[in-house]
Amino acid sequence: MALSNLGTIGTTPVVRNNSTLTTSDPTDIFQFQIGSTKNINLTVTDISVGDPELLLFRDNGNGFFDSGDQAVDLSTRSSNRDESINNRENAGTYFAQVIRGAASSGTISYDFAVSATTPNSSDLSNLLPKEVELGNLSADVNQFGSVGDFDTADVYQFSLGSFEGVNITLSGLTSDADIRLIQDLNNNRIVDANEVVASSTRGGTTSDVISNITSSGNYFLQVNQFSGNTSFGLTFDHFTTTFA
Repeated sequence: MALSNLGTIGTTPVVRNNSTLTTSDPTDIFQFQIGSTKNINLTVTDISVGDPELLLFRDNGNGFFDSGDQAVDLSTRSSNRDESINNRENAGTYFAQVIRGAASSGTISYDFAVSATTPNSSDLSNLLPKEVELGNLSADVNQFGSVGDFDTADVYQFSLGSFEGVNITLSGLTSDADIRLIQDLNNNRIVDANEVVASSTRGGTTSDVISNITSSGNYFLQVNQFSGNTSFGLTFDHFTTTFA
């Protein structure tokens, strides 16, 4: 079991690319601390083969990863799909565990990232897992989900081709949530300063709207909790354009 101590985590993501899990060393542990209540953002991306799983534990106070630690959350998507956890947690020491799933074979390589962002603020998750992959939009798409203290962000990946456009609406809110549209120009699966295309941050339960996106390319649509817990409806209104 390989253990890496990442120290105190803040807004800037800490990344460990090209990590590996093998049959003889099937578990990686990433230890980190947060100094106050934060939204912990974790991702396992660029998975080569196999079925790794991501788990989060809170240390029981002894500073070691052991059976006394409290299980906080887990992500167990099938096959080599991205894994992600986004939870609001109190100050303390945490362990992110990446393990080989039962269906895995051979050596698994993957990229790990963690950040800790400030709740109820504009300090949003800056990690981009492909949680829901919509592919190329060729018609209207409706999605339903929820965000809250135990799932502070949802990410939808899609693309637009030439002569295609989209309007995006977040609706059906019972607490405040917001949306922003991102193009990961350098493909590092992190939201860099120049990559936010548009955002909508209307207060309360007012629907959020991003309109008239007409440039072809790959996009990530991020739904973020601002306060409270809420379900939502997310509409991708597809249309055609007269220009590429």
